[in-house]
Amino acid sequence: MSDLTARLGLGASARALIVTADDFGLCHAATEGVDAVLSSGAARSAGLVVPAPWSREAAARAMGRDVGVHLALTCGFRRYRFGPVTHAPSLLGGDGGFPADAVDLHDHADPDEVRRECRAQLERAASLGVRATHLSVHDQALFSAPALFDVLVELAAESSLPLRLPGRDEAGAFGFPLHDLAAAHGVLAPDAVLRLGARRRPTPAALVEHLGEGVTELVVRPAVDGPELRALADDAGARAGDLAWLEGGELAAACEARGVTLLGWAALVELARHEAASS
Repeated sequence: MSDLTARLGLGASARALIVTADDFGLCHAATEGVDAVLSSGAARSAGLVVPAPWSREAAARAMGRDVGVHLALTCGFRRYRFGPVTHAPSLLGGDGGFPADAVDLHDHADPDEVRRECRAQLERAASLGVRATHLSVHDQALFSAPALFDVLVELAAESSLPLRLPGRDEAGAFGFPLHDLAAAHGVLAPDAVLRLGARRRPTPAALVEHLGEGVTELVVRPAVDGPELRALADDAGARAGDLAWLEGGELAAACEARGVTLLGWAALVELARHEAASS
């Protein structure tokens, strides 16, 4: 049973699915791919990478859509880098952009600079016309360091924005109770998070059939295949595969057939703000 679906008015035993297309603005191929699945309705939400080079184009396409901020403090591509939107020396890797991974980030990140950078990314999105509906974190870079996680939860709470957390089945690997700490600040998060595998992808019907009770988020990274994507990303095939999987158009029909409610993050942000106003 799920307290979240009950609070959303769906019933404690209900099943709901949020499909979020991440990496909006990462590059042209990702911007095109995310825009395509938002336009078709295959995904109802997206995550904007504010520091990335195509973020302004993505923001222009995001007007009126359910788009959150996919906070970036790492950039793990071998030959492609972007960096902070603020002056943040502790958030730079050795080549001038964000560190390549969370381990490098945690070695030298100043929590105050992380706080300033995350707020600036949210504010930059707003200045570009994006009224964020949620927060998520690129590469889960703020979850395994308690001081940085505190910054993230504070930002979500003060903004009354829901937050993607690691699935409860993987949260134990981070060493402290992420979900309990977020809930203590009144921050909403989906009950479960799924990602499509790069090779063995379930059919939409199989994925929906095995959803548990509560709100599940399916995170995808659709991108249009081509020279740009292949030059940039080692996982170009998986990103193009996400786009093809969604373009099949079977997911919505599978949800309807099995009584699964399709949601956007906007439903959670509305609940979060209603509960904040009532408290």
